Amino acid sequence: MKVLVANLGSTSFKYRLFDLEHETQLARGGIDRIGQPDAISTCFAEIGSHRSELRQAVPNHAAAVSICLQQLTDAEHGCLESVDEVGGIGFKAVFAGSLSGVRIVDEPLLQKMEALSDIAPAHNPPYVRAMRQLQQAFPQIPLVAALETGFHETIPFEHRAYAVPWEWYTQHEIRRWGFHGASHRFIAGRTAELLGRADLKIISCHLGGSASVCAISGGASVAASMGMSPQGGLPNNNRVGDFDPYAIPVVMKATGLTFEQVLSEMSSKGGLLGISGLSGDCRDLEQAAAAGHERAELALRLFEASIRSYVGAYMALLGGADVIVFTGGIGENSERIRTNVCARMEWAGVQLCAERNRGVKGETGLHQDGSRVQIWTIPTNEEIVVARQTAAAIASR
Repeated sequence: MKVLVANLGSTSFKYRLFDLEHETQLARGGIDRIGQPDAISTCFAEIGSHRSELRQAVPNHAAAVSICLQQLTDAEHGCLESVDEVGGIGFKAVFAGSLSGVRIVDEPLLQKMEALSDIAPAHNPPYVRAMRQLQQAFPQIPLVAALETGFHETIPFEHRAYAVPWEWYTQHEIRRWGFHGASHRFIAGRTAELLGRADLKIISCHLGGSASVCAISGGASVAASMGMSPQGGLPNNNRVGDFDPYAIPVVMKATGLTFEQVLSEMSSKGGLLGISGLSGDCRDLEQAAAAGHERAELALRLFEASIRSYVGAYMALLGGADVIVFTGGIGENSERIRTNVCARMEWAGVQLCAERNRGVKGETGLHQDGSRVQIWTIPTNEEIVVARQTAAAIASR
């Protein structure tokens, strides 16, 4: 089966096309500026060694997918003979509450995602809108939502619940849902393959513009740093992370902002951007900190301390760890972040090798030879996880 995996933003569409028979990637591409008035989009596709690009107005996500399929079925450079070869479109969808896991897209799922848009305002609305458009434009292609929360369904009550009135938990689905499920699932499986063990205790650090830490035992999630929403847990590029809600009325009284405005600032002006006043991108912050920018240094130290806190907590929860994995754009590329997260952890059997930690590329072990806990960088592949889940969901219908 050939599966198209879609990664959507409010004005963007990125995709990868997989042949699941051999789990090979046939193509990748993307389109920007979707639906923006008077905007011209760049539509690119990489098929084998060939890259094609065109520029035109793209009114909506259905049009974006149509352009993508035209490129994939191009007579000269395409990798498909017809659209009928696409067995399904899989979405790395984010949040639908109790409708978690992997699901064929239907109206109840779409309505649930719409109802919960306040929890994932940057993700749910564009996904719902695009899914509806694609249902109408390509009714013959099954659509599958692989919810980011699905991997965390194995987390036990004591690591998932808030100490809220019982009815909030049972009737209103107030709990730690956890996110980045596809990435943490991939890391669990790939680490087991690399080390030849299925019983590993893994701490997976997915560090990028959006970041989270997950405790994994025997391939199953047992705790995750993100909470009811992707807002919780680690500070992100522009989201605050863990935050005491009783501070909100203080800010409202001091600033005159409404509740909705405070939430908007917490999710767009907080995190590394809020502390540094400069950028939410760790590359910018590391460069600025090295040049003496005090708030950039403070932002990085806050980020590193938050990651360390979760790593330490999850080592206690798991009864130690076999492996700490760094993935995502920051996890794979920031020597400084890895160094400072692992610093002064010898007591826990964590011994990072400074030489191996330098100039890391791809799947690499970073631990000293005598380290009880192995330390790895492993590039994540969320798309292949979603492709596998999409094929399985369609096959089991």
